[in-house]
Amino acid sequence: MYQNIPTKVLTGEVRLSYCHLNEPSLRKDAAPGEKPRYSVTLLIPKTDVATKADIDSAIKAAYEDGVANKWKGLRPEMASPLIWDGDGRRKGGDEFGPECKGHWVITANTPDNTRKPQVVDISNINVELAPKDVYSGMYARVTLNFFSYSRGNKGVGCGLGNVMKTRDGEPLSGGASAASDFDGIGQAVAPGIGFGAGPQGTATPNYGGAMAATPGQTGYQNTGMNINPITGQPMGGPQMSGVQINPITGQPM
Repeated sequence: MYQNIPTKVLTGEVRLSYCHLNEPSLRKDAAPGEKPRYSVTLLIPKTDVATKADIDSAIKAAYEDGVANKWKGLRPEMASPLIWDGDGRRKGGDEFGPECKGHWVITANTPDNTRKPQVVDISNINVELAPKDVYSGMYARVTLNFFSYSRGNKGVGCGLGNVMKTRDGEPLSGGASAASDFDGIGQAVAPGIGFGAGPQGTATPNYGGAMAATPGQTGYQNTGMNINPITGQPMGGPQMSGVQINPITGQPM
């Protein structure tokens, strides 16, 4: 219970997945005519027993409200659970992704696309975050509102309230961060050496350093001439001892 409302929950720190908090999105299994909605999936650590207990209690309170006020005393069976075991399988039988292991998984939606959830940072709850700072993989605390419904089927839904970002996390969008892409690159090499020893003896280029001499070019001094990469002979442009060199044959013109 949060703010003395039996059907409302403030979670502990959770990780966000399938994050549609900047723009509404249409569900894959949406019914004909259904509108896009703001939504997010929460990954709740199984160690957070308090949040799990609060969610179970709020679901029960919403169900009892449905029995008393919407379902005329009927007690329908829930078509599917609202909260899933991330170590188990999805409704269709597929396993959950590796990020779900060790977590409870629950998806929250807004009723429609008219109310955008507020997403703020723990450091300043009075200013909403820029869209670029809101993404799948970040950590947050979220308010949830559970409610009973009778739209063809009878059941309990999980409404999305607001989101408070607590810290950054590795994005779950399939892309890697720059830090992970370039980790270990950029170590210093000895100045003036064209190539240094790389992993397993491979050559590592020293960008900006002097190039090492190429075998077979010892007959030419470093006079600034362009060398033909195929013949190893000087190319046209620079002169050697006042003689213009043919760029094709490498012979004096």
